[in-house]
Amino acid sequence: MPIVAQSTETADWVSRFADEVIAESERRAPGKPVVVASGLSPSGPIHLGNLREVMTPHLVADEIRRRGYEVRHLISWDDYDRYRKVPNGVPGTDASWAEHIGKPLTSVPAPAGSAYPNWAEHFKAAMIEALGELGVEFDGISQTAQYTSGVYREQILHAMRHRADIDAFLAQYRTKPKAKKPQQKAADAAELEAEEGSGAAAEDDGSSGSAGYFPYKPYCGNCEKDLTTVTAYDDDTTELTYTCTACGFGETVRLSEFNRGKLVWKVDWPMRWAYEGVVFEPSGVDHSSPGSSFQVGGQIVGIFGGEQPIGPMYAFVGISGMAKMSSSKGGVPTPGDALKIMEPQLLRWLYARRRPNQSFKIAFDQEIQRLYDEWDRLDAKVADGSALPADAAAHSRAVRTAAGDLPRTPRPLPYRTLASVADITAGHADQALRILSELDPSHPLASLDEARPRYDRAEAWINTHVPADQRTIVREQPDTELLASLDEASAGSVRLLLDGLAEHWSLDGLTHLVYGVPKVQAGFSADATPKELPPEIKTAQRTFFALLYRLLVGRDTGPRLPTLLLAVGQERVRHLLGAA
Repeated sequence: MPIVAQSTETADWVSRFADEVIAESERRAPGKPVVVASGLSPSGPIHLGNLREVMTPHLVADEIRRRGYEVRHLISWDDYDRYRKVPNGVPGTDASWAEHIGKPLTSVPAPAGSAYPNWAEHFKAAMIEALGELGVEFDGISQTAQYTSGVYREQILHAMRHRADIDAFLAQYRTKPKAKKPQQKAADAAELEAEEGSGAAAEDDGSSGSAGYFPYKPYCGNCEKDLTTVTAYDDDTTELTYTCTACGFGETVRLSEFNRGKLVWKVDWPMRWAYEGVVFEPSGVDHSSPGSSFQVGGQIVGIFGGEQPIGPMYAFVGISGMAKMSSSKGGVPTPGDALKIMEPQLLRWLYARRRPNQSFKIAFDQEIQRLYDEWDRLDAKVADGSALPADAAAHSRAVRTAAGDLPRTPRPLPYRTLASVADITAGHADQALRILSELDPSHPLASLDEARPRYDRAEAWINTHVPADQRTIVREQPDTELLASLDEASAGSVRLLLDGLAEHWSLDGLTHLVYGVPKVQAGFSADATPKELPPEIKTAQRTFFALLYRLLVGRDTGPRLPTLLLAVGQERVRHLLGAA
């Protein structure tokens, strides 16, 4: 199988694929644009796992464009596929949408309240918006438009003429079908099948008809469903007869004039490879096992005079914090969901830095703060020239495309700091600006816009993904009972902090102060390094921090203390810590 080798070396995987794709394109179609492809089914929310189907060829296509070649990145919208199931948790739908199972996705009503004409367009729109924000340049192809306008007519007739050859290829991989339950209606069987998954990898290959094998499936002229069986076909006249097991309708049509049907998936995909001249297309693990669509398609594509694309199998994309996702999203976060809480550069980087066969997770929980810290460190290394070549390449692919740099935050303050400020200020922009301006008094923030859009993403994360019991609520009045119960050492540590507030009122200064108080109390310099200190100093610091949290927010933990102190404000901190 002509699948690009996936090296374990640390060199940039995108460049290696680009080298091979350019060479392969020149061999197949010298002088013509390089064609890479993705396929997406708008059968429901298009999730972050599906995004890898787009980002892998996008990154390769973008590298090829950077080298001066013309590239077409096709995104085939499989909107003429059957509606297989009603996705869980889609707002504006209910059980009644099950009556549309078996129809083309473009014939299914959009969720109630949608601005779009049908189901497919509703879910395509969200993905198109996200891809625009991510800087993905592509040519979209609606398979509904292709099939219903007769674009593929010659390919369909060709497939029907060569149905015996196609059947022979497919027969090598078929397994015995599972026995149906007795007295099970065809429509019920379709609904049960739909419950098993929404991907095309498990679609039937057209072998169920008793009249022989036919790689073409009509949609019923009465109920619009694909629960049809071809009972006869004449190659000379192209007359095709079918019956519908859902409604009992039947008719005879001329396939040379008929546009209401499509090739079965395992034939449709290789037909399109040949028709579009696709050189590079990745495939998910569900399409890459023996006997699956990609493997079988590599043999069937020759019937249409084409070659199988080169391309890697890509691994799954996981989600951390997925259990906390809103139930209205059905538990499957989309690129749009991710872009509400992270900048496009970070999301691009997550896909660019891992080879396609490496799985990774996208964070919706506290892990997003660590990812942002890692990203900012890489940004600094790239700026000073110390980043490793592969890391610098991934960074470059994240922040810009061949068309130019993606818009970015002018002052990219630490995400965890922005999240803490958004949490403490509860949406008050003027308070947020006050706190952020005090982070670095020598270079104060003039406007909150300087910290946007990163600040908006951090605020959205706090508001939508941090549970209410983990939000920060600053005390209104001092905890007089706790203050009165403090022993001499604890009361002394609070006094030391209060004495140093004015002098250290900046993010760096307060960091030095809160870590330094336990050192000074133990008889060391506030500037002493961890190597110069006994291990018990760390214990003393943790005890001191917990005390401050209890006095300020009424629990043992919270946002980083320097940020919290700035957010609360010097006067209120003094009040809550019992200063006269």
